[in-house]
Order: sequence, then structure tokens, then C-alpha cells
Amino acid sequence: MSNEEKELATKYYGPDEEDMMDGDEDEGQDEMARLYDESFKSVEEGTVVIGRVIQVRQDGIVVDVGYKSEGIIPIDEIQEDVLKTIKVGDDIEVYLEEREDSDGNLVLSKEKADKIKIWEQIEEACNNEMTVMGKVIARIKGGMTVDVNGVKGFLPGSQVDLRPVRNLDSLIGQTFELRVLKVNQRRGNIVLSRRALLEEVRDKKKAETLSSLAEGSVIEGIVKNITEYGAFIDLGGIDGLLHITDMSWGRVSHPSEMFMVGDKVKVMVLRYDKENEKVSLGHKQLFSDPWAAADERYPVGARVRGKVVSLTDYGAFVELEQGIEGLVHVSEMSWTQKVRHPSKVVAMGDIIDAVVLSIDKNNKRISLGMKQIEPNPWDVIAEKYPIGSRIEGRVRNLTDFGAFVGLDEGIDGLIHISDISWTKHLKHPSEVLKKGQKVDAVVLSVDKDKERLSLGLKQLGDDPWDREIPGKYRVGDNVTCKVIKITDFGVFVELEGGVEGLIHISEIDKDQQARVEDLLKLDDEVAAKIIKVDTGDRKIGLSIKAFKKEGEKASQDAYKGTQEKFDSSLGARMKDAEKEGE
Repeated sequence: MSNEEKELATKYYGPDEEDMMDGDEDEGQDEMARLYDESFKSVEEGTVVIGRVIQVRQDGIVVDVGYKSEGIIPIDEIQEDVLKTIKVGDDIEVYLEEREDSDGNLVLSKEKADKIKIWEQIEEACNNEMTVMGKVIARIKGGMTVDVNGVKGFLPGSQVDLRPVRNLDSLIGQTFELRVLKVNQRRGNIVLSRRALLEEVRDKKKAETLSSLAEGSVIEGIVKNITEYGAFIDLGGIDGLLHITDMSWGRVSHPSEMFMVGDKVKVMVLRYDKENEKVSLGHKQLFSDPWAAADERYPVGARVRGKVVSLTDYGAFVELEQGIEGLVHVSEMSWTQKVRHPSKVVAMGDIIDAVVLSIDKNNKRISLGMKQIEPNPWDVIAEKYPIGSRIEGRVRNLTDFGAFVGLDEGIDGLIHISDISWTKHLKHPSEVLKKGQKVDAVVLSVDKDKERLSLGLKQLGDDPWDREIPGKYRVGDNVTCKVIKITDFGVFVELEGGVEGLIHISEIDKDQQARVEDLLKLDDEVAAKIIKVDTGDRKIGLSIKAFKKEGEKASQDAYKGTQEKFDSSLGARMKDAEKEGE
């Protein structure tokens, strides 16, 4: 038995079998041939076998796989860093491509052996729900290409994350732990999923979170998303809503003022719906309510300072401290000015002083006043301007009902349209007064509570209706007057001395179809008869009809008198003629 045969027998069957062969050399040769044939059959083309490195050369690595000839792995199949670690005697897995080449050497491949091993590992991971590591190398239609130890797999876009990823290119170069969904080695197809693993982790966290979740408990979460009305907090597998009204005791215009996506935040569980798995959270509840003792810190009459944080049509909201705001109504901003909008007095961000007027701790309301910082000028107005006293001021504003006159103290007094003239019926104060005009007036009344000062212009002179007008204008008098106003119900006329009178439409001599405007014009002078003088209501009524009727009667009387005289003279003549005839 040759040494080569002994080594081969020892390798496959151990030293005991070699001793048996030494006992009977002939039988051993037959047995050796049989074993050799068996070893030849055990090494088949297209299989992965384990060989031993027997030589490392520049063109490749010589490997003994227990066959009659050694095989060579081409040097270009082995990575440089791996090549440095290989030494004689190492076991190595190789793929047998051909039993012998033209030179009688086995054709081996380390690269194919590695790929076959990787496919086996991937199939095992798919069958046993194990994970593999993969590196994203490119973006393709519908997803990403992933390198799993040299084998390319497909990661669909829907399987990248729990939520859709807008920028898939940002994942290129990253390595992830993945679940193998499908494997088809013959076609070279591998379908991977990262979402499946994330769902498993999420479900596990969710179960742990739900088991410990209870109303009133305080937990830590991560801000996952921010909306106009609040923020969604990841509590560990389940999201809770932190509404904007539960973020702070103070004013929050938008959740982004307090939190950003990714922030860690402690929250309190306010409500937990187990059936629908809905969680409502609160952040301000972790801190004491500033309104609890607000009445002690802000008693009525106390002077406070705060920041204007909001403006409305009816007033300004002032932040006194975080969580507590007071309202300064427009009516409480100035003693003397009629503030139509708070922006005329204050602006957003202004620091102002005010006085606490009232506080309602239960409804969380504080009323503030700015004008109360200064003395109330109305406290001295009644003393400074007693009723009947004469004042001087300028017309600040004109309205349909009167004129506002400004005094030195910044207070306005009102001259009502009815107190401008004793004799004229004004339609608008602008008929007599102009804005900016300097006027004298008489104080008629002072209402401190309502902050009103009534003035009169006509009261500067005597009332002509007391003696002058009743003595000058009597019922039955005929007068000449000038048309100053034309209305639907008649015309106003001006009599001597500036006194106004009314000729009602029923007292105008006209056909039923005719219009007043067609008969009379402004500034026309007309003759009329006074038919009414009412000193109580200060009204004079006139009639064109009565005037004309009286004129017609006078004409008739005159004519009648003339006829009577004519008849008398004719009778006298006839009598004289009779006497002469006799």
C-alpha cells in the first residue's frame, strides 16, 4: 500500500482502518479501491465542500478537498483583507465547478460557495422569521435595492417605515435590520421588510404601555407630530393627543411655540379610552393652577403691571403672569376719550399699568382699568362747571343729533340739536355750526356717573317765545314769508326776525295732482295767514288757502258795495224823472 493511499484512508476512515489494511494487503488493496470510489462519488460537481488550504500562491490558493487532485481558487475571487488572514492548514468552504480541468486540477470557487451559503442563510431567515442586515445601495422604481452580504434584495417603499417616507434617497448608504418576506433563489429574488420589524417593536411597546396606562399617571413621550390644534405624543407604541388648551395655563397661539417634533416631554394621562385606544394628555396639569389663589395676589383695587398679548374690538387682554390674563375694556381706557378700538391707545407687546376692578376666580376672569391710574376729571367737573355757568370751547365733532364741544380738561360736552336755536327747526347742526369753530355755551346738566355734560347754545339768549313772539305774531295776521325748506308734508318758511313757521300741505292752494315742488321753490316769497301760534311746542302754523280765501271775500264785498251804490243812484234818478213828468 502506497503512502498516498494510506494518507487518504487515514483521512476518511481514521488510523484504525489503516491498521486493518496492514493485516491483509491484498484485501486492503481491494478495499482501498472501493473506498476511493466512494470518496470520488461523495464529491460531486455543483456542490459546496470543505477543503484544507495546503498552499498559498500568487495566482491562487491550493485546496485539498479529499479528491485525487487538489483544486485552485483564483486569487481574484478572494478579497485582499480576507487573503491576508488565510494560512496553510485552514479549513475553507469552496464550490466544486468541475472535477478536473485539462491539467487534472479541480475547478473550485470561493465566491460561489460564499453566495450559496448566503442564500441558504437568507432562506433560513425567511423560514424561521429571523432577521438579516442589509445596506441600502440604490433607489429604484417602487422601492430600494439592498445589499445583503453581496446578494441584492428588494425593499418596497411601503415596507421602509411605519409611515410613508417622502425622501427615500436619504436612506441610501444606511444599514438596517430587515425581515425576509420572500425568497426565490432560482430567479434571484429577495423581498425584504423593515416595517415588519418596526411593527413588532411597536406592538411590543404598545402592549407594555397599555398595561401600565392609567388616568392621572405621568409618563414621558416624544413629540411625533404637531398640528394647529395640538401635538401627538408617542408614548411607546401608541400615540396620545396633547391639545393646545392643555399645554399651558397661559395663552398659546400655536403648539410650535412650546414644542418641536422630537422633543421629549412629560405629560399626564387625562382620559384613556381602552376600547378605542384613544389617549388624551395634559402638560399644564403637571403644574399648579395659577388661578387657585389669584384673588389673593390680585385683590380689587390693586395696581398691577402686565403685557398686552391680544387686541379685540372690545378691549385688550393683558398677561399679568403666565396663565393669568386680565381684560381692559375700551370703556376703561380713558376718562375723556371715546375709544373706538384699543389699538388707538395700546399696541401688542406694550407693558402697561392698570387697576384691578373685579376678579372672578371660578370663571378665571379679571377686569382691569387703565383710566383708574389717573384721577377722574369728572370728580371736579360738577364743581368747576355748575349748571347755568357759561363755558367756552371748540366744536370737536358734528353728528346728526348735535355737536360735541371740547373743554380744557379733555372732556366733551354735547350741544343737542334742539338746544342750538329757539326759533329754527334744524335738520343738522352743520346748518349753524362748523367743526373747529369756537363757541360759547351754557351748562345745562352734569351726569358724573354716566360721564355726560349737556350744553346749550340757544340758552345764551332769552326765549323769544315767552313774550316777543306771542305779542308779535297773532292768529289771523297776514304775513309775507320766505320758503326755506320743502318737505313731503309742507314747507317751512321764515318770518320776520328769523322765526320759522310751517305751511302744511293741506294749507297750500293747489290741485290734488300738483306737487309742492312745482308750486313753490326755495327762497320764494309767499303771502299767508297765521292760523296757529303754539307757545308750548314753539310752533307757528300758516295757510296760503286762508289768505287767498280772505282776499276773495274782500273782493266780493267790495263788488257788492259798488253794486249797492249803483242801484241807489239809479232809483234816485228815476224818481226825479217822475216828478218832472208830473
